[in-house]
Amino acid sequence: MTQRVKVADLPEFDAAPYLGSDEAVAAYLTDILEANHPALLVLALGDIARARGMGEVRR
Repeated sequence: MTQRVKVADLPEFDAAPYLGSDEAVAAYLTDILEANHPALLVLALGDIARARGMGEVRR
């Protein structure tokens, strides 16, 4: 029997730990830009800022 999982019971996903290289960041941003969803872009920039630090993002 298949057990149902509630979305509320799932842990939140954080992309920041997976954005350790320039290539990973580029691929992530490419996917987000292809989605053409401004809110996702804002969230993605936050993920990148956490992964890299705001000083590097600012540069």
